[in-house]
Amino acid sequence: MAGEQQYDDARPEPEDGTPGTADALPEGPGTPDPGDGRTVAETPWAYGPAGTTGAGAGAAHGAPGGGPETPTVTASPWAAGGAIPPPPGQPPVIGAPTPGTPGPPAPVESNPAQAVLVGLLNLSCLGLGYVLLKHWRSAAVCWAATVILLVIALPADVDGVAPGVLVGYGLFLLAAAADGARRGLRAPLVLGPAGPVDANSGRPGPLRFALPLAVVLLLVPVGGSVAYGAARDEAVEQSYLDRLAAADALVKAVEGQSFGGAAENYRKALATYQELGTQHAGSRAGRLVPDRLAAYYRSVSLPYEQKKYCAAVEPLKHLRDLPTKVDRGLLTGLIGKADEPLAQSWYECGSSSIGTAGAERTAGDQLNALLTTFPQSPYATKVEAAVKDSIRTRAATLDGTSPDPCDTVTELRRVGTTVALLPRDTYTALANENAEAVEKGNYNCGVKHFKDKEYTDARTSMTDFVTEYPGSRRAAQARNIAIAAEIAEEAPAAGSKLPPATAPGGSRMVMVVSNDGPGEVELLYTGPVTGRVTLKSCGTCRAYPGSLAALNTQKVKACTGPSSKYPKATLLLPPGNYHFLQKRDSSNTSMAVNKASTTKIESGYSYTNCLYVTSGLGF
Repeated sequence: MAGEQQYDDARPEPEDGTPGTADALPEGPGTPDPGDGRTVAETPWAYGPAGTTGAGAGAAHGAPGGGPETPTVTASPWAAGGAIPPPPGQPPVIGAPTPGTPGPPAPVESNPAQAVLVGLLNLSCLGLGYVLLKHWRSAAVCWAATVILLVIALPADVDGVAPGVLVGYGLFLLAAAADGARRGLRAPLVLGPAGPVDANSGRPGPLRFALPLAVVLLLVPVGGSVAYGAARDEAVEQSYLDRLAAADALVKAVEGQSFGGAAENYRKALATYQELGTQHAGSRAGRLVPDRLAAYYRSVSLPYEQKKYCAAVEPLKHLRDLPTKVDRGLLTGLIGKADEPLAQSWYECGSSSIGTAGAERTAGDQLNALLTTFPQSPYATKVEAAVKDSIRTRAATLDGTSPDPCDTVTELRRVGTTVALLPRDTYTALANENAEAVEKGNYNCGVKHFKDKEYTDARTSMTDFVTEYPGSRRAAQARNIAIAAEIAEEAPAAGSKLPPATAPGGSRMVMVVSNDGPGEVELLYTGPVTGRVTLKSCGTCRAYPGSLAALNTQKVKACTGPSSKYPKATLLLPPGNYHFLQKRDSSNTSMAVNKASTTKIESGYSYTNCLYVTSGLGF
């Protein structure tokens, strides 16, 4: 300092001879005293004995209230000599501070800026306000709360942190900020641009920048919240992508399987696509849904690509119905795409199933669906031609090229079932054409059985034919074949050839047939002509005892009574060899009642044939 300073406050040396210590004042600007021209040191700090400052120094110099009041000092007369004479010994004052020790602290005024600083530092989630106050236990509580929150929150997942946890942690931070502000309001800290000053360098201390730093540190919780939100958003996005991948896996797992077995997987996958594409359209997964639906279409329509048309019908119907299940905006390029493949599949499946065993109704349903749903489709115009070709191709084989007309007529019956399901106004003519082919096939089937010596089947087939088609031009011959087959069952020689379809011309011989026995009797014959007659029971006739040829008794001639006694029938037979079979009603006898025989009819003769029954082993 440029001027001299004199001290009027000298401390006496202690009685033990130890030199006293004078207060040393730092250099600083001086202020002239207006009264006597002395220079007074200006400083905001007072220093006590042995380098102590603040309140202790003030007390040593008798400052009022013990505060850091700046005393006014005068220059010491001993300053030039640099030595201070020891003060006279004085007895110690009770209650006076011991030299070299600080006095009681002066009260600190409230500092709102400092309170804000501590509160803001506590809001940083790191308890830095308590660290500044050196309140370590409270700081440790803040650290523990933050660690617990991190353990709960990390890693970020779709559900995030429970709202209760966040609310609780927020209230804790507010409480910590409020408590820190309360504690920091009167804490012994000095803030602001003027202090504190580093004792060594004389520069402003680090707390000069504490308040701006506290504001900056608020970016820690804010940044953490933003980072956590971003991590949670990514977790949500990933969960959507995982759901999308799971739906894709469901579709892939059933690719190529029957639609019925795969329908549940398709339903679940489609529901996922719909949800992601509508409710989460802005997510990465939502933006991928249109492409996934295109892949879904390809997977479901695979049977059509493999030309398995019957198997493709249900999947294509499902794909055509997608706009009712999925938002139309997600079906880019897919709306209407299944129409033509479905029409083709209906046609191919229906037309190929015509006449197939067990597919009669399937064929009709497929073709009907095509005609109803896509009446203008080019495939719909092919249906009539397909049905007609199916009938005529089979009917053509009945003229002799069919290896088994019985199988052909079975197919034709199936075709008829299909045609009956089609629109009547369009397909009545084809239905009639098919019915004619069935009639012809039934007749040819009976003929084949007869030629193959399957006489029972031939008789059944021809009997059914006559019953089903009584007005058919083939009915008479079918009846003859049934009679010949019945005779051939007892006498196979009668089936050596088919009965003539037309009766020969020329003269005919008379054969009178009588019934001399109990019970009604039926006489079947086949030869140049075929037929049957039925004779009523002879009411007074009885079975002859035993066999006329075998019994050694008086012979009894059949039909020896009055002619009027016996039921009769007259046959007009062209000449030729005939096979006869008489079949008697078994209700009046327990013996065998069928008997086959042969007879040759010659021109110029008349014949009688008496039918009787014995109680023995023969007729």
